[in-house]
Amino acid sequence: MPSDPNSTEFRRRRFRPIPVRMLVPNMITLLAICAGLTAIRLSTEGRMELAVAAIVFAAILDGIDGRVARLIKGQSKFGAELDSLADFVNFGVAPGLILYFWTLHELNNGGWIAAMVFAISGGLRLARFNASIDDPNKPAFAANYFTGVPAPAGAITVLLPIYLAFLGVPMPPATLTAFYTLLIAFLMVSRLPVFSGKTVKMRVPPEMVLPVFVAVVFFVALLIGYPWHILSAGSVLYLISLPWGWKSYRDQERSLAAQTQAAGAAAPASAAAPYAAPAAESDRDDRPTHLH
Repeated sequence: MPSDPNSTEFRRRRFRPIPVRMLVPNMITLLAICAGLTAIRLSTEGRMELAVAAIVFAAILDGIDGRVARLIKGQSKFGAELDSLADFVNFGVAPGLILYFWTLHELNNGGWIAAMVFAISGGLRLARFNASIDDPNKPAFAANYFTGVPAPAGAITVLLPIYLAFLGVPMPPATLTAFYTLLIAFLMVSRLPVFSGKTVKMRVPPEMVLPVFVAVVFFVALLIGYPWHILSAGSVLYLISLPWGWKSYRDQERSLAAQTQAAGAAAPASAAAPYAAPAAESDRDDRPTHLH
């Protein structure tokens, strides 16, 4: 490569064209950021239904951008950093502000603190996730679990009081909403093992392809036709399932510890050196040590 930075060849190598497949996942992530920022604007204008819908749309985009990147082999470090930034805005800042403009503002500084703690918890949770990706001390089964509630799930579940209000349930006191917001924030930064399902290989038999398509279309239709019912039921079921993930993780951890202990107990017997007969007198080498 030419050493002169002003040469044409140097500039051509430095600013080489970027494949379109590297841009598509980042465009999806940027669209998710736009949805999160729009949700903040809609909440300031009092259009809470559209604001919550924008958060759900951002969560859907967050769920597909990584899969699209892996599918078309468009992963990049830039995309990973952009995705973390999008998660902080969409699932940390935006839900906290939506709750604040909805009812937490009635508590004045207390409500703002609750919204701010939730947003900061989302940022801390994402930072811990990025720092622990390459942890060599994690057991193999731990790849199937999140540490703490992931940011998108935290954003969807923390808006449960708003879903219920849209269904006609009386609006809870602002103090109760603030307590619930802090509870979800605590679950996000906790060490609670949460089942992720990332390593589960799902294969659909050929005869089940069409029924699966019909089921997906049916679910999407339900989500569009009855969004607050589906989101409310999904949030409640997700919170109920958290102890199951913790129990599953503990069972696998105990199983691994038992296997390690059994292997350690069997190692001394198998590692004992076999008896070796002493060398015959004629086999000894009387040369000086430095010649051996």
